[in-house]
Amino acid sequence: MKWERKSIGDVCYVGDGAHASIKRQPDGFQYLSSKNFKLDGLDLSKVDFISEADYQKHFKDESKAITKPKFNDVLLSIIGSLGAPYLVKQDDIFGLSSSVSILRPNNEFIDPNFLYYWIKSNEFQSSINNIKSGVAQSFLSLGMIKSLPVIFPNELPTQRKIASILSAYDDLIENNLKRIKLLEEQAFLKYKGIVSSEKLKAVQLKDVAVVNESTLKANSNIDKLLYVDIASVSTGSIDNKTEYDLKEAPGRAKRILKHEDIIWSCVRPNRKSYAFVWQPENNLIASTGFAVITSKAIPSTFLYQLTTANEFVSYLENHAKGATYPAVTATDFAEALINIPADSIMQEYHDAVSPCYELKSILQKQNTKLREARDILLPKLMNGQIEV
Repeated sequence: MKWERKSIGDVCYVGDGAHASIKRQPDGFQYLSSKNFKLDGLDLSKVDFISEADYQKHFKDESKAITKPKFNDVLLSIIGSLGAPYLVKQDDIFGLSSSVSILRPNNEFIDPNFLYYWIKSNEFQSSINNIKSGVAQSFLSLGMIKSLPVIFPNELPTQRKIASILSAYDDLIENNLKRIKLLEEQAFLKYKGIVSSEKLKAVQLKDVAVVNESTLKANSNIDKLLYVDIASVSTGSIDNKTEYDLKEAPGRAKRILKHEDIIWSCVRPNRKSYAFVWQPENNLIASTGFAVITSKAIPSTFLYQLTTANEFVSYLENHAKGATYPAVTATDFAEALINIPADSIMQEYHDAVSPCYELKSILQKQNTKLREARDILLPKLMNGQIEV
């Protein structure tokens, strides 16, 4: 089987999103920028919207320039967080800012799915990192993108077979994510039913929980740490963990995470900067950028819903101080007001939803293993080490 080496510009038409200042509004058409692109897919926890009129004006089907994403285009973040790809699906409808590039594969040469996985490969990402290290700001021009390498089998059926092997893992991951979302919605709806129908009393968080209870000292017997920083957490889940030797781990105090702890980012707190810890490894540690909330007087599952409700998030956002990196303190968490029902109601809730969180934990661990297996296969398939 023959492999060819070309540049992106040889096998793709290249464009980018709108070069215009478009007014944002509370709803309408999604308007994505590089902040919404991650290596494992779109992050839609914080999305901008534009009007239908602006969408139709800036993203026309008949435009000669490639500005409107179409089915099987590969999108690429090119400002700030560089190199995160997304393969456009049939039913996707959104506008793009100029911080995102559009790669439209020439189907005579390269399969869109293969191109997507090539962009995720170490070799392509290394090419981006080489450019990044040579410029003052994290930015890829269209000319830079066109010059980036692409290595591919010259037979399209082989490209498709490689992509199908890798996409099988992603399909399983996506299915698990959908199941996780349904479990979270189930727990939330039950919580909403309680707070909207039961008599509630206001207490401070410190009355029912402790903030930053456990700290790992430098003389701990633990040698290897699984370290969680703010970038590792997104909308209720811990997405990544980094292994460190104890003496190398960042931060002076390392907070041990225990079963049913709630962690919240102190820096720029928002709707996606928290997680519920369920059956963690015994060496899982949070950075000092987190507040670790340990429930003492009420079920942790109910406390998790309270501390991620809109009212609590708004409280944190309003108390965050600092112009560049607005942050809250452990005291801000401890003094926050929460509204709780009778103990028996909270215990019934806990008994009902604990199986949801147990299954969510199982699915998350499955996804971790699926990602690891996919990422082991990816470079071997992309460099021809494994033939298909």
